[in-house]
Amino acid sequence: MTKKQKAAFIRIIITALIFFPLLILEHTGGLDKLPLAARIIVFLIPYGIIGYDVVKKACRNILKGKVFDENFLMMIATFGALAVQEFPEAVAVMLFYQVGELFQSYAVGKSRKSISDMMDMAPEYANLETEGGISSVDPDDVPVGSIIVIKPGEKIPLDGVVIEGDSMLDTSALTGESVPRRIHENDDIISGCINGNGTLRVRTTKEYDDSTVAKILELVENASDKKAKVENFITRFAKYYTPVVTLSAVALAVLGPVISGGGVASVSKWLLRACTFLVVSCPCALVISVPLGFFGGIGAASKKGILIKGSNYLEMASKVDTVVFDKTGTLTKGEFKVSKVIARNMTADELLEIAAHAESYSTHPIAVSILEAYERVSAETSATGGTKDREEGSEKSTSGRIDPSRIENAHEDAGHGVDALIDGKHVVIGNGKHMDKHGIKYDPCDENGTIVYVAEDGRYAGAIVISDTVKDGASEAIDTMKRAGVNKCVMLTGDREAAAKSAAKELKVDKYYAELLPGDKVSKVEELLKSENEGSYLAFVGDGINDAPVLARADIGIAMGSMGSDAAIEAADIVLMDDDVRKISTVIKISRRTMKIVRQNIVFAIGVKLAVLVLSAFGITNMWAAVFADVGVAVLAILNSMRTLKST
Repeated sequence: MTKKQKAAFIRIIITALIFFPLLILEHTGGLDKLPLAARIIVFLIPYGIIGYDVVKKACRNILKGKVFDENFLMMIATFGALAVQEFPEAVAVMLFYQVGELFQSYAVGKSRKSISDMMDMAPEYANLETEGGISSVDPDDVPVGSIIVIKPGEKIPLDGVVIEGDSMLDTSALTGESVPRRIHENDDIISGCINGNGTLRVRTTKEYDDSTVAKILELVENASDKKAKVENFITRFAKYYTPVVTLSAVALAVLGPVISGGGVASVSKWLLRACTFLVVSCPCALVISVPLGFFGGIGAASKKGILIKGSNYLEMASKVDTVVFDKTGTLTKGEFKVSKVIARNMTADELLEIAAHAESYSTHPIAVSILEAYERVSAETSATGGTKDREEGSEKSTSGRIDPSRIENAHEDAGHGVDALIDGKHVVIGNGKHMDKHGIKYDPCDENGTIVYVAEDGRYAGAIVISDTVKDGASEAIDTMKRAGVNKCVMLTGDREAAAKSAAKELKVDKYYAELLPGDKVSKVEELLKSENEGSYLAFVGDGINDAPVLARADIGIAMGSMGSDAAIEAADIVLMDDDVRKISTVIKISRRTMKIVRQNIVFAIGVKLAVLVLSAFGITNMWAAVFADVGVAVLAILNSMRTLKST
């Protein structure tokens, strides 16, 4: 319990110890001999202990113009009970109301814990390496490119690259997975994890504000700002509901005696009915349980390493009918490898060399794979005593290093290929469309994988086959989504038809679209959105920079948080911290379970309220029944909402 909760609990205990003996004396006639003023004072003592803060809040809100809230209802109802000399009822209303409030506070605190645990991953310091030694500084004060030292058991304060050391990382705060991850020299490392058994030296690649941990904390802090439609409905409902029931209670107190034609006793009877009506009408069961349900759902997802940026996205996820995937890096590993080099009019090594130089300025995964293959082949050639020169008298080397002086006028045509002058020769490298654009005749390749064609001075020089493998669990993810209620799974890719068809067959997706440029993906998602049924939503799953526009355009954008780009994570509505696409079905299950529980609370709370309101208006129930009905409904709704905390 927090200090505030402990203080409230102590007040409840003290009030109960005073009130229940007084209640017994009241019902046994032990207080009948006391003057009225003394009886009022006797009951005002426990009333003041338990209810002073409610009256204080109500008065403060009235001064601010916020009249109709639960504090106002409790104050008016209990003042009315005191006015008609129903002193025990007045104290009981406040006592049980505070019991409900304490229970609510505890439930909210419990639901926040799963998210607040994530907030604990914020690093307090970074060990910055300087000429004078190592000093502990605020992570905000560490510039990009600095060297930091991370000792065993310390939190990773900033994103970077390991330049020395070997260790195991506890990534559970980010991914929800307890299995540690092995980290080696030259591996990327992200903030928020906990270093295991080895000391690491890391070169930082991002400032703290741009690091993974800072981005996550910002997402968590802002999650409560984006409310679901159901939450907004409850807010609007309470806004109009409370004034209506207050005016109804006033009408009951004023018109009741007139219609019944009774005297002073009748006025007292109808005033008590009006007070009972007010107690029952308190909307706290709805106002508390519905947001609590959504918060619990978001907390349950965070335990699984899934960040949901708001309850509106949790609600939308429950109605996902179509899931669209970007292929590379999402369904496949995105670890492109050169699997085959098909040379024409030159050797395979020469083909790889000119391709690597042409692609050296590109950051595309395909370009990186060609550069890696060139370095690997060159290293193998050097190790076996291969020739240093490809042409007699040339300066070209097989060291695997790119020589920028050999490259001129490099230009990348996004989604198609690259043009460049290599040693004064015009090199064209890219897909079939890029060859067609330059009027180059080439031999179409049917190898399984992504095909990169190469031409030199307008003459076809050969092709490089680059393969990517399907992620572990990707096929299982598609299957579990179908079982979770998703009707259609679609794959989008810039790969050629043959490679896309092979991957689609292995993954068992319902439909695929190949040879798409980044802009084509947006257009294709637009088409799919138009075909969606009303009340259903489309989710897009991606990880790259070029996925950001599609993530933003889809009803729900889901990004890979571990290896995904900052732009993709920023544009997404839901982030999978460990890039495991199997967790998409987990998101859907959690969201549907949360919505089911929220709807149960709405139907139950409104149903019971309306029934007891009618009964209280006709005098069939008394204030004791109203108190138990109000607090009981709230407690049951809160207990039901807490079920959302349980991860599926």
